[in-house]
Amino acid sequence: MARLPLFPLGTVLVPGATLPLQLFEPRYLELLSDLVNGADDPDFGVVAIRQGHEVGPDAVRDLHEVGCVARVVQAARVDDGRYLVVSTGVRRFHLDALLAGAGTAYLTGEVTLLEEHTGDAGAVAELADRLRVALHDYATTLGADDPAWPDDPEELSYAVGTAVGLDLGDRQRLLAATDTETRLRLGLRLVRREHQLTRTLGVVPPDPEHGFNPN
Repeated sequence: MARLPLFPLGTVLVPGATLPLQLFEPRYLELLSDLVNGADDPDFGVVAIRQGHEVGPDAVRDLHEVGCVARVVQAARVDDGRYLVVSTGVRRFHLDALLAGAGTAYLTGEVTLLEEHTGDAGAVAELADRLRVALHDYATTLGADDPAWPDDPEELSYAVGTAVGLDLGDRQRLLAATDTETRLRLGLRLVRREHQLTRTLGVVPPDPEHGFNPN
């Protein structure tokens, strides 16, 4: 079990993804200062909000149990006192408890870092191939460019959440999947669902790319 400063957000971060943040609340400026000045690896935990919202001292009422360790890779101060921070997802964790009496304005959690399990290797390879085809078909229907999807099945399984503009609930389910095989199966179902909606109803998902998340 480890201790990790927490940054609750209305989004889901997955390993390998980039997360831009815009910090202005005093508690998160304190978190950034503590990370930059006191840690060899400036890591914090991003965990999606189940109930509540991001801004305000009492805004968060409930958090999801599985989050992602984020590492600060760049931070810059702007003229009005805000900081623009770029971080990247490193690995998953399970939030075991919120730590009372940590002595900071921001939340601190007791967490268990989660190992990445593969599942059945043969099934994983087949599912990854099927998922790439489904993503290609979906991009073709949208008339969008088909990017080069990751060769690594684990990376591919995490890429689904942003590739098809899923909502927070579906992206959280992908993050919390117990192994790569399970995540690929779920991702394949979700991509096919979104593809069917697009073909039959003309439903186009919002652009999954976003700018700096305000705190």
